[in-house]
Amino acid sequence: MTDFQALRRRFPVLEHKTYLNSGSYCALADSVRDAINAYMDDRLLLGANWDVWVTKNEAVRSAMAAVLRAAPDEIAVTASASAGLNALASAFDFSQRRNKVIVSDFEFPTNAQIWHAQELRGARVVHVPKTADGYIPLESFAELIDEETQLVAVTHVCFRNGARLDIPGIVRTAHAKGARVLLDCYQAVGGLTVDVKKLDVDFAVGGMLKYLLGTAGIGFLYVRGTLIPTLIPTHSGWFAQQDIFAMDITANRPSPTARRFEAGTPAVVNCYAAEAGLQIILEVGTDTIEQRVRELTRRCLAGLDGIGWTSVTPPQDERRGPMVCIPARRTAQLFATLMEQGIVASFRDDNIRATIHFYNSEDDVDRLVAALKASRLQHHPDA
Repeated sequence: MTDFQALRRRFPVLEHKTYLNSGSYCALADSVRDAINAYMDDRLLLGANWDVWVTKNEAVRSAMAAVLRAAPDEIAVTASASAGLNALASAFDFSQRRNKVIVSDFEFPTNAQIWHAQELRGARVVHVPKTADGYIPLESFAELIDEETQLVAVTHVCFRNGARLDIPGIVRTAHAKGARVLLDCYQAVGGLTVDVKKLDVDFAVGGMLKYLLGTAGIGFLYVRGTLIPTLIPTHSGWFAQQDIFAMDITANRPSPTARRFEAGTPAVVNCYAAEAGLQIILEVGTDTIEQRVRELTRRCLAGLDGIGWTSVTPPQDERRGPMVCIPARRTAQLFATLMEQGIVASFRDDNIRATIHFYNSEDDVDRLVAALKASRLQHHPDA
């Protein structure tokens, strides 16, 4: 049985804060802090240490592949989710009849803006709107995906309301029409099991600073192995080459692996942090983490029901990720009030976001609910 109390002690901030903000920036683990310090020690002792640095980059690739249940050659280690998306977009041809890109109205700005930027190259971007109940059902995607659709670029968990889309259903619908699927799993991976092979997605993108327990400035792009030879990005760099040590300026010779979607010098110190964070995720296990997160988000929703404060996050387990979003009046003021009480959350639109990880406890959830109950007269939407 997993000892969550012991795991919790590995995150020093939890000793003095109720930290419910993993969907913005995770709590810092002791081993991640130590990894960053190890990089600093190496710099002071050795200066440049390229052999170790390249090894760290490869360690991140292998660990990320294990988390996603993919092969290391299917993973590009990128500077951000945006960097991976831009490299992938540069490899698509929108001059053909199949030039439509489907995105949903649940997307993080990056995953819509980058595809809208491809309109200059002939892409047609179509949005799938949410329905009256605030969700986007599979039927809404099915109405828009057709034989002219090249890509369905869709989020796993919406950053605004915590809703989890029916990814298997979307993938089946897209593939039946000959379209490919890109999964933005930034608000899911590490907090949920994201098995790219089971989901059957063609691409997946995310970063290390949220539920993967690393830091900013490093991300990943998964590309299905059979598709890699068919996609040649024009967004490139020396680490995207077949031989990074060739220093050949006469041609572009992309790697036969997903490394062709990388660019220049890797974010070395970030690799130290990301590797340490990924090792924690693999140690605990994503299935165990998902079960723990499900239990805590369920407790949060039940607590909110108990004080008469409805969440905009779907109550169904299959429609919910690691986030519970709570509508409020004067949200910024409520956020500040929670911070004064040592409760670290975030807010988007008119919703307070409680983003929950395995290191959170029942007491964390109960403190949030109690704080909201105390602020009801000032901040409840109906007050």
